[in-house]
Amino acid sequence: MVSPNATTKLNPWDSKTQQYHGGQEWSKIETFVEDFSVTTNCFGTPQSGLDAVAESIHNIHHYPPADQEPAKSDLARFLWPEDDEFAANHGRLLMGNGASELIDLVVRLSPQGTWKAGPWDVQYMEYQRSATTNERTILAPTAAQPATMTCIVNPNNPTGEYMDIDALKAWIRANVEDGGVVVLDESMQPWHSADWRAQSMTSQHAFVAEMLAQRDVKVYVIHSWTKLWCCTGLRIGSIVAPTADHTAMLKKHQVPWSVNSLALPFVSAVVRDDAFLHETWTSTTQWRADQIAALTKVSADHAAKFGTQPWTFLGQSFLSWIWIDVHDARVADVLVEAARLAGTPVRAGEYGYERPTHVRIKVGLPAKFAVLRDAWAKIEQLD
Repeated sequence: MVSPNATTKLNPWDSKTQQYHGGQEWSKIETFVEDFSVTTNCFGTPQSGLDAVAESIHNIHHYPPADQEPAKSDLARFLWPEDDEFAANHGRLLMGNGASELIDLVVRLSPQGTWKAGPWDVQYMEYQRSATTNERTILAPTAAQPATMTCIVNPNNPTGEYMDIDALKAWIRANVEDGGVVVLDESMQPWHSADWRAQSMTSQHAFVAEMLAQRDVKVYVIHSWTKLWCCTGLRIGSIVAPTADHTAMLKKHQVPWSVNSLALPFVSAVVRDDAFLHETWTSTTQWRADQIAALTKVSADHAAKFGTQPWTFLGQSFLSWIWIDVHDARVADVLVEAARLAGTPVRAGEYGYERPTHVRIKVGLPAKFAVLRDAWAKIEQLD
């Protein structure tokens, strides 16, 4: 298996200063088929977005609009389709250079003190990296003590665990100090269904206002839009602050023009692409179930050949990835290397997540997943 600390061009991470992440091997693999190490939409980038970027390339000699318009309003309308809700909340929205910029911004500007992740086994590590860099005291996710700042990824990446909106609000009430800050990452929430907004904190205006008025708790909601619309190279994120004043505070500290002149028109195009979203909701759940069924057979074949344990497939049925516990670090290493050699790299749980018996794979188009499945099915030895 390729270690991120090895002297290899496949993984360019500086392990002393950066947080390990998937999506780095694809351009270095001669037989590349599909990047299963990321959680992007299996349908790829919407054609509507590609067309918008192609047209916008002719304007790169101009600065992007400093107010992020009209893309910010188009994204706000996507979040809040109704006129009254759009008008009341548009000022709470700010776009950024992926979720990463906004994570760093809100963590850096929040009150010092303790920090706690959501109640999962492990979650996306960029929040903890930022908390550590800003010298916050890290509490265990299971700690009963409320934290000054808590960052929750829901649905959770990589484990696929999920709280519905009522359970989420109850957890927030119990796990943040008065005067504290909650950052909720809902990047994968839109995969839930066509009714995803009802389960999103972006629709819970009364709760957000209550937490602020009664306990001075600030609730922020972050989205990375690069997964849903498969545009990780464009770096598009957004944050919804508790009030427009809190958004203004973030904007004051944000570098100008952090969302570029290709990303902004891309957003304006894809938020109107209803057919792409319908296709996503229609196919992802079924293909995810099909992948689990196929890999259950591979797991059983491996158990017969090697005496290994059956694999455990984790995560909600609507998600764009599968978190797999193969119960043996040696097996995980072999799977990761076989996937890479087949041109279908997967995410090793060992690095960053520190879960050496786990691997994560995206839900892919059936023909591309078949390449990964066959690579794992053809493994003849574990040494």
